[in-house]
Amino acid sequence: MKGSENMIKAIHKNIADITVQHKNQHEGYEYYKRELVLLNAEQCQISLYEIPPKKAGYPYHYHMKNEETFYIIRGKGLLKTPSGNREVSAGDFLFFPANESGALKLTNTSETEMLVYLDFSTYNKIDVAIHPDSEKVVIWGEKINKVFKLKEKADYYDGE
Repeated sequence: MKGSENMIKAIHKNIADITVQHKNQHEGYEYYKRELVLLNAEQCQISLYEIPPKKAGYPYHYHMKNEETFYIIRGKGLLKTPSGNREVSAGDFLFFPANESGALKLTNTSETEMLVYLDFSTYNKIDVAIHPDSEKVVIWGEKINKVFKLKEKADYYDGE
C-alpha cells in the first residue's frame, strides 16, 4: 500500500516497559507519569499517573481545547471543581469538558498510598489552560510552552 510507511501503527506495550517521568518542582505538587499513547497518536493521549500522598499533580485549571477523562485505579483523593469539593476513589470515572465547568484539581488525600489513575485526553496541536486561582494562562503545544499572568495585557498592535 503506497504511503503506508507513514501510517500510525497500533501499540501493544507492558506498563513496565514505559519510561516513568517524575516531576517534583514545587511544594504540594508531584507526580509519576507514564505516557502510554502520545507520540503515536494524532487525536488522543493516554497517561498513567501516580500521585504521592498529600500531593496534587497539577494546580486548579481548565482547558480551552483538550477534554480530559480520568479513571481512578487505586487510592483516594479530593477533587476540586467549580461545583465544590468531592471525594473520589478507585472505580470512579471523571470527565472534564474543555471549558470553565471542566476546571479541576485532584489531590491525593492518603497519608501512605499512591493515588493512581488513567488520564484519557483529547489532543490538539495547541491548547490553552486557565488557572483561575493564580490568575494565569498557559499556552502549550507544538513549539510553544508559555505561562502568563492574566492581568498583564497588551494592545493588539503593541510593538508592531
